[in-house]
Amino acid sequence: MVERVDGGTTAPMRARRRLVRWARWGGATGDPRGGSPWTRGRVLAVLAVLTAGLLVFHRAVPNSPGHVGSLLETFLPWLGVVVVALLGLALLRRSALALVSLLLPVAAWTYLFGGLFPPGAEPGPRDLVVVQHNVSDENADPAGTARALADAGPDLIALEELVPSALPVYEKTLAPDYPYHAVRGTVGLWSRHPLTDARPLDIKPQGIAEGWNRGLRTTVHTPHGAIAAYVAHLPSVRVRATGLASSWRDESAGLLGAAIAAEKRDRVVLLGDLNGTVDDRGLAPLTSRMNVAERGFAFSFPASFPLARIDQVMARSATVGHIRALPATGSDHLPVAARIAWR
Repeated sequence: MVERVDGGTTAPMRARRRLVRWARWGGATGDPRGGSPWTRGRVLAVLAVLTAGLLVFHRAVPNSPGHVGSLLETFLPWLGVVVVALLGLALLRRSALALVSLLLPVAAWTYLFGGLFPPGAEPGPRDLVVVQHNVSDENADPAGTARALADAGPDLIALEELVPSALPVYEKTLAPDYPYHAVRGTVGLWSRHPLTDARPLDIKPQGIAEGWNRGLRTTVHTPHGAIAAYVAHLPSVRVRATGLASSWRDESAGLLGAAIAAEKRDRVVLLGDLNGTVDDRGLAPLTSRMNVAERGFAFSFPASFPLARIDQVMARSATVGHIRALPATGSDHLPVAARIAWR
């Protein structure tokens, strides 16, 4: 006779159910739906390794056709979202193989971007605070935008997309705190310190109509020495079905990089809407010559849902400390602020 317990369920039946549950969680008999934790989830493991490869070897991705390498590098930090999604799927699949494989992209992402999270060093007395902002040629509130930038208390404010109708508003609003300014074309620099030698900077690619003037070079005379300041607005890029249209941007970046390479002053700061991230190989003529921000993501575009930082602060003979995005203005970009420590 078989012993009955718990309202009629036999002990052998209960033991069998426990064995099935144990097998489904990875017991010796495995999961009939997909094997043991070390054999199922192979597709997830392959995707994890592929993601790690893209993070580590993104420079090896060819840039043609369609500037696909630049497109990947523009959104490179967002591969972290892919890692999180794969983690969730690996847990649902109960795949030890996938979970172990995910250590590779986690380590790669942490190596590339983990250092952006800690706070920057304490500010020093010789540091220069700067703000960079594409104010938009459709900004309906230039006065409010100017006040918001001044409230951040920087030493320098660089602006792009300055249109003739709004320029007097920026000049009047910023004048009390920033008595020195220089404007060339659609870019300008406002400063607490005297400016000299302001001149336009020719970064116009071939094929763009005459009258396109988006570069400025001037000298800023700070209490701790003179620096060369560059303000630039590189040509826009477009994401299309054929890839990333960035040829004009890349050519303009090359011209700007050559100008900075020829700059005689050791101390140089570059502020601008460069229409590219610091990981984008299209900006290599600049990032190979200048230091970029060591802390902070400061995604600046689009303002409604920032996906990338295309507004940049770079410096030579200096360290760019923590960079941060400021609150939204009437522009489709967010302003960014950074602190520069001179060597």
